[in-house]
Amino acid sequence: MPEADATESKQFHADVPQASEHFFLKGSAAYDWGMQNRLARIFRPASGHTVMLAIDHGYFQGPTTGLERIDLNILPLVPYADALMLTRGALRSMVPPTIQQGFVVRASGGPSILKELSNEQLAMDVDDALRLGASAMAVQVYVGGEFETQTVHNMTMLVDEGYKRGMPVLGVTAVGKDLARDARYLGLATRICAELGAQIVKTYYCAEGFEKVTAGCPVPIVMAGGKKLPELEALEMAYNAIAEGAAGVDMGRNIFQSDAPIAMLRAVRAVVHDGFTAQQAFEVYEAVRRDSALVPAAV
Repeated sequence: MPEADATESKQFHADVPQASEHFFLKGSAAYDWGMQNRLARIFRPASGHTVMLAIDHGYFQGPTTGLERIDLNILPLVPYADALMLTRGALRSMVPPTIQQGFVVRASGGPSILKELSNEQLAMDVDDALRLGASAMAVQVYVGGEFETQTVHNMTMLVDEGYKRGMPVLGVTAVGKDLARDARYLGLATRICAELGAQIVKTYYCAEGFEKVTAGCPVPIVMAGGKKLPELEALEMAYNAIAEGAAGVDMGRNIFQSDAPIAMLRAVRAVVHDGFTAQQAFEVYEAVRRDSALVPAAV
């Protein structure tokens, strides 16, 4: 039998109330512990922000430039990101299970770039995301698209299952080539995703009224990087998005199609987490790119 614990010198600190920490992320205070824990793997509690690296492009457009070899081109970048956004196929086949970053798995799909993109279905279930240890699941929502209702239903089905298992859902507002990327549309699309249960919303930046988009969305908005821009322009977009209320950025082509991807990722981190201006971050980019050019290639 174990020895009885009969000491009289126990320290209960009765004069110190137990701390009840408020969860740091916008709109997330009422979630279960598991869901909050997963969100904290994506967003840094210290800054409340995230730098996500999007590498899921292949699910509808195949071997995208810069993603031909994820094992060679992307894995060296992973330590500099807070989270990855990718498909389960890429995760299982090319990403080592020792990864420490959070990751969001793409859960919708179907059509390729050769078809009507809004005709998406769910492409995986929550149980598989749990098996993978995912931090969240991402689903494309085409507000205003031909198959709008279907894609909204995809999201709400995932939200229902996610609440049962503590799995957050990231709603991605897909604009396609025919929809405007202005504050009115983005405000509509992001609010719909949040109102129907998405815990995070990913959307594009707009130069006018983006602060109204973020203020009108009751959950965190992560800015989509979109098409490849010159490095300084991409950093300016990231800076403006954070200054106007975004909780982070999810960049892909502006990272892995850069001439110096690690340097660019470190510059984006400086904007998102350290409050650097775009110009200051561009100086980080230039310095890291210059230093890396001086390192001899491995023999």
